[in-house]
Amino acid sequence: MRTLVIGTGGREHALALALSRDPGVSEVHVAPGNPGMSQVATLHPVDPMDGEAVAALATRLGVDLVVVGPEAPLVAGVGDAVRAAGISCFGPTAEAARLEGSKAFAKDVMAAAEVPTAMARVCTTPEQAADALDAFGAPYVVKDDGLAAGKGVVVTEDREVALAHAAACERVVIEEFLDGPEVSLFAITDGETVYPLQPAQDFKRALDGDQGPNTGGMGAYTPLPWAPPGLVDEVTERVLVPTVREMDRRGAPFAGLLYAGLALTKRGVRVVEFNARFGDPETQALLQRLSSPLGVLLKAAADGRLDEVDPPRWGGGAAVTVVIASAGYPESARRGDVITGIEDAESVEGVDVIHSGTASQDGGVVTAGGRVLAVTAVGDDVADARSRAYDAVGRIHFDGAQHRTDIAQGV
Repeated sequence: MRTLVIGTGGREHALALALSRDPGVSEVHVAPGNPGMSQVATLHPVDPMDGEAVAALATRLGVDLVVVGPEAPLVAGVGDAVRAAGISCFGPTAEAARLEGSKAFAKDVMAAAEVPTAMARVCTTPEQAADALDAFGAPYVVKDDGLAAGKGVVVTEDREVALAHAAACERVVIEEFLDGPEVSLFAITDGETVYPLQPAQDFKRALDGDQGPNTGGMGAYTPLPWAPPGLVDEVTERVLVPTVREMDRRGAPFAGLLYAGLALTKRGVRVVEFNARFGDPETQALLQRLSSPLGVLLKAAADGRLDEVDPPRWGGGAAVTVVIASAGYPESARRGDVITGIEDAESVEGVDVIHSGTASQDGGVVTAGGRVLAVTAVGDDVADARSRAYDAVGRIHFDGAQHRTDIAQGV
């Protein structure tokens, strides 16, 4: 099978790496990719937002499967253009990707499907926002209705900060705060059959102890030894399957990766958000433990025959991912700092260094984004994987590098 992955970040590097290790995959191509992916794939300088250009590249390469990684191309309909060219594509249609593209739309789907989630109001004026904040009280949760690269959510005790964020957005969803730990549960689906993956937990705040601003994610680990028994079955039955059925009822079948961000509250499981693609950095950790051939699963989902292949299988042990970010992240991202120590880090047993925001320069690798590298390690258990990950992190250096020191601590 020839495959083409669309995107530039850590999620796409992890997907390309997993596909390169699939014995059924003969070629892995990425567009446009990053320097780290060049070790496992052939890179092509194509704009990931240009559906016609992506479809033309896929046709020229004769690929059997296109995997669209990021949310923005999915919402823009890049997958639709690929399918129109007669090529299998893993990723929902533009219409189905509205589950991530609009939080208001997602809330409407959840209400119709009777999926448990936070009470919420959609607001388009400062007056509506103020009323909603007063109705729900602190901590205030304000979400940009559209795509915001994982940084469109403000959770704060400060009403003025909440109001300011609402004012900066065209439309927001303001909702009640959900207590309890958060869990990410992904599912591969062809619009009918739903195969859940293993739960993972990511760390959104920039600083240790869950302090600082929200980010796209500073680390993750899987499995979750503390997760309630039966969690996957419960979420599949109450959240994933009803949502897929509701999307089909609306004439917008969802085929691809359905990501449910969950809060395990005192009142039970509640959905925090839906995404329409693999999450970053949870994907880096999850795919390291997947023992099923990834290409087989994604191709079957893309072709509407997921029920013909076995559910995902998992290796033993655990995986931990620690993100190294650039100076100024998440408010800004300094670029051009020379990175050293990647090869040394990858000499640690069980470690892969996944590139997220890097570029080639003068024969070396430099920073080119906020989240620069996702150091991922597998081990016998979470503590072992964590030890290996941080050993590797300590071998990587660039000016202004920052990372959390408490990913998966005490698990």
